[in-house]
Amino acid sequence: MSKIDQISDYILRELKRDGRISNLALAERVGLSPSACLRRVQELERSGVIKGYRVVLDPASLGIGFVAYITVGLGDHSKASQEAFERAISRAPEVVECHNVTGATEYLLRVECADLPSYKSFHTDKLGALPQVNAITSYVVMGSPKDERA
Repeated sequence: MSKIDQISDYILRELKRDGRISNLALAERVGLSPSACLRRVQELERSGVIKGYRVVLDPASLGIGFVAYITVGLGDHSKASQEAFERAISRAPEVVECHNVTGATEYLLRVECADLPSYKSFHTDKLGALPQVNAITSYVVMGSPKDERA
């Protein structure tokens, strides 16, 4: 699918709101027959526009009460240093997002932990212990009035 038209855009918006919507209900919402709607969704999947479906979890019910964004600066800007850092971070279950970014630091992490003591343990014993890490700045999330991540 080379171009997203208005109907496909509407399908995508509806699927972002509810990825488990039935094809029949989706077809009704976007004004297509069920077969035409299904063909469109399948083409969006086949072409890679839709990469997958996810479930939205309740952090509190999973024991997650502390969320922080962390910027990380590396001491060495070589490819080997970046790859070593990324390998280490991929093994840390507290890190739910890792982004290589532009600006004053190299990485932006989203970290979810049970509480402040567990975050301190991650910060000191895992992240701070990595030889590539030169600088860490934490931004504690106090609330999320808009969060559309799935």
